[in-house]
Amino acid sequence: MGRGAAASKTALLLAEDGERVRMISRTGGGPDHPLIDKVAADATDTDRLTELTEGADTLFTTAAPPYHLWPEQFPVLSASLLSTARRTGVAYVMLGNLYAYGPVSGPITPDFPLTATGPKGKTRARVWEEAAASGVNVTEVRAAQFYGAGAVSVFSLMVQRQVMEGRLVLVPQELDVPHSYSAIGDTARTLVAASRNEQAYGRAWHVPTSTLSVRELAGRLADLAGAPKPRMEEMTERDLTMLAFTEPFWAEMHEVLTKPGHPFVIDYSETEKILGVSVTPVNDVLGEVI
Repeated sequence: MGRGAAASKTALLLAEDGERVRMISRTGGGPDHPLIDKVAADATDTDRLTELTEGADTLFTTAAPPYHLWPEQFPVLSASLLSTARRTGVAYVMLGNLYAYGPVSGPITPDFPLTATGPKGKTRARVWEEAAASGVNVTEVRAAQFYGAGAVSVFSLMVQRQVMEGRLVLVPQELDVPHSYSAIGDTARTLVAASRNEQAYGRAWHVPTSTLSVRELAGRLADLAGAPKPRMEEMTERDLTMLAFTEPFWAEMHEVLTKPGHPFVIDYSETEKILGVSVTPVNDVLGEVI
């Protein structure tokens, strides 16, 4: 389920290994490959989704409702996916994120309690907890902030192009506090590896990440792109509030900002040890972006 960067990369990895893949999204989009069948469908139509999933070994989901509608729409989407997995008997691999942990101090391991109090974090926690208690053979792969070719994140939307064009960067996070970033390619490789390892099911895993400040990441991008040294400023609460008038997405950022002065870092050692997925060097990921 899904057609974004993580879904497309996952589908390509599977197809390149000789697996037949059916990509399901509202638009029917996705990468072109002879082993990838692209289908337009609504994932909340459980009967239709069940029909499309029959005969498959694994159901992957990278899909999500519009950011500002998560509390209302995510439980509906999740219930349909769970029902489909239950009806068809497929293994179920979910792509999640770190919101359910809340603003805690790291390094965060996958067994950290899910203590988020904000609506998006509580929604993510509920989606996983219901899946884990459902009796379905399920696992969740949790990614940090995305970066890389095709990523949609604060870094891609507010830093990437501005740095390469030599413009002032305004970003709603502390500039010099370490933060974990997940490459799109590493996210896809972790999803595939989890789907193929029986030890993966019944628990969550962290995507291998690179940890550095947004200023350091922007500086690396500038150096590789031959752009000027980045000019960066942290956005104020007022800046973010004003931006929210232009698009509901930005109003949601207040909830997921990390605690001031606290690095937000995850531990992915189990993913390396058990699933065999390692982190891609930062410069290699940024090279794909350029």
